[in-house]
Amino acid sequence: MAESAKPTPQLELFNSMTKKKELFEPLVEGKVRMYVCGVTPYDFSHIGHARAYVAFDVLYRYLKFLGYEVEYVRNFTDIDDKIIKRANEAGETVTSLSSRFINEFLLDMAQLQCLPPTCEPRVTDHIEHIIELITKIMENGKAYAMEGDVYFSVDTFPEYLSLSGRKLDHNLAGSRVAVDTRKRNPADFALWKAAKEGEPFWDSPWGRGRPGWHIECSAMSAHYLGHVFDIHGGGKDLIFPHHENELAQSRAAYPESEVKCWMHNGFVNKDDQKMSKSDKNFFTIRDIIDLYHPMALRFFLMRTHYRGDVNHSDKALEIASDRVYYIYQTLYDCEEVLSQYRGENISVPVPVEEQDMKLQQKLEQQKKKQQQQKQQKQKQQQAQKQPEEYIQAMFALETEIKNKISILGLMPPSSLAEALKQLKDKALKRAGLTEELLQEQIEQRTAARKNKQFDVSDQIRKQLGSKGIALMDEPTGTGFKFTGQLKLAFLVV
Repeated sequence: MAESAKPTPQLELFNSMTKKKELFEPLVEGKVRMYVCGVTPYDFSHIGHARAYVAFDVLYRYLKFLGYEVEYVRNFTDIDDKIIKRANEAGETVTSLSSRFINEFLLDMAQLQCLPPTCEPRVTDHIEHIIELITKIMENGKAYAMEGDVYFSVDTFPEYLSLSGRKLDHNLAGSRVAVDTRKRNPADFALWKAAKEGEPFWDSPWGRGRPGWHIECSAMSAHYLGHVFDIHGGGKDLIFPHHENELAQSRAAYPESEVKCWMHNGFVNKDDQKMSKSDKNFFTIRDIIDLYHPMALRFFLMRTHYRGDVNHSDKALEIASDRVYYIYQTLYDCEEVLSQYRGENISVPVPVEEQDMKLQQKLEQQKKKQQQQKQQKQKQQQAQKQPEEYIQAMFALETEIKNKISILGLMPPSSLAEALKQLKDKALKRAGLTEELLQEQIEQRTAARKNKQFDVSDQIRKQLGSKGIALMDEPTGTGFKFTGQLKLAFLVV
């Protein structure tokens, strides 16, 4: 009898619409369609943006790991008031500025090892679809035109605010919404904006103009994924007004429109406030990875549940850097031990009942044994072959760890040795040192100790300690580590 197919593990996702976790069941078996709102490219992206795209990259990777074929769409809002203003200030075209920062964003995403989505559409490439959608909404009596502008009429859509759960009298204008006394209801929002002098425009049935903010995602998600799809994601600040208005527009045009699961990630906060460009209260991704390894930033963003807020601090980034170093050092040590056995045929299989805990216990025992060996003889003389059963278990554990952190997007793009060096170099940079300068100070201290100049020796130790570097005197030489980091330690003979 043929063996039955292995069932896909069950996945539960929190649905912002129903406010509860639900069993995820895709509309089409084996396939997932997901749309995530992208950036408005008028500046370098900050780590609040990184939080969203790392969170949904983990989901994307996990869905692929589960065996789903995932169609992942993430857009660029490449026409917007902020882009127009910044382009005018810089003396360049809107297209030039937005394209430049789209490219910078993509470089940042690559550094953070976010997989490229299936499709990354730009608003300006979909004006035709946007006009068609607005026309449909107007034909259904859900919108009205006024002096070249088109507004959605919330009074014609009873379901309005079903996603956010707000009340209409709490419907305050968002940062992108200008007060317009011509509107039938203050809560009505723009689908199309009449062109102003000197602004980019497109011809439409209502005159020259450009799209409103919300309509773009309704048009592009429908174009690429259809009117009903599985997952729509973004930051929780998009629940209202952006996603609320998206939902209203889509259903006003096509009542069958539906998102099966709305997902929203939390903020990155600085000084207890949401990080945002408009408040000039942010660190760019570039700011952080100048001092920390990109995988340390990714780990920092992943350590908090994706729906919770992350509090930015140097201490939290140091801890994340430490954890990443610990993982890479452990894997590197494992590779070193196993390197002498990779060409051999290890015949003893790993017993089925040997689970992760047993493997971990064996690894810890071996690490202790290695530490004892290092004190007795040099590294090249110490390696002794272990029983085949243990070596096979080590191979299995190494593979398991690498597979799991690959699903999380944490495996370094370079070798482990190179990643460890990069982490060390970043840590030295944060301390305002180079490895050469540190070596010089350690040698000066060693000489002072030999000459019994203990006051000089102590002073060097204190100076390095103030920069977060602790010295460790050992029989084989003086080592150092960065305080607050468990395993970021190096030996200077």
